[in-house]
Amino acid sequence: MLSNGPNNDLTKLKQNRRGLMVVLSSPSGAGKSTMTRKLLADNTNMTMSVSATTRRPRSGEAEGVDYYFIGKTKFSDMIDDGEFLEHAKVFDNYYGTPRAPVEAALADGKDVLFDIDWQGAQQLTQAAGDDLVKIFILPPSKRELETRLHTRAQDSAATIAKRMAKSESEMSHWAEYDYIIVNDHLDIAMEELRTIVAAERMKRRRQMWLGPFVKGLTEGR
Repeated sequence: MLSNGPNNDLTKLKQNRRGLMVVLSSPSGAGKSTMTRKLLADNTNMTMSVSATTRRPRSGEAEGVDYYFIGKTKFSDMIDDGEFLEHAKVFDNYYGTPRAPVEAALADGKDVLFDIDWQGAQQLTQAAGDDLVKIFILPPSKRELETRLHTRAQDSAATIAKRMAKSESEMSHWAEYDYIIVNDHLDIAMEELRTIVAAERMKRRRQMWLGPFVKGLTEGR
């Protein structure tokens, strides 16, 4: 008789999977930070990669939660020792992704979310291989992008002008990404983002349990 109930053994077996690295990139103001927070809230098995940076902490930022705040000398030493998966200079400061915590999370079957720019995404492509999926967030228009930067009131007028000037260069790298989302309406953009993550999790190469499972099927177990 066929059972319509859950197979607890199969559910346990499916937990044996390789974690996924999800990169979200965008120009400042495209809504990436909001989408990142919402995606993390939806997924208990996903963690945010915490970057190291040489810039000073902003109001409300916590060490080890928002960033690891380190000096330029230590940052340089970590580069020399191969401790970063990626690193880049952005607006006169350095940012990098420590290797060890990411690799530990992936091995444990956890997904890791990255909020990095195109330079970091290029380096991760070389370092991560099949673990990586890259998603670029675009604004619906340049005017809307500038409006969002002014609305969030985090930066001076000079900084906003600098970010707008850089946005064209950042957006020119869209074709290097696996998926593109235009964040015109946040709810729709989030639905698209969730669909991408769900589909990537289902890819055969990430399902470490399938080999033993199919072997059992063919052997009549």
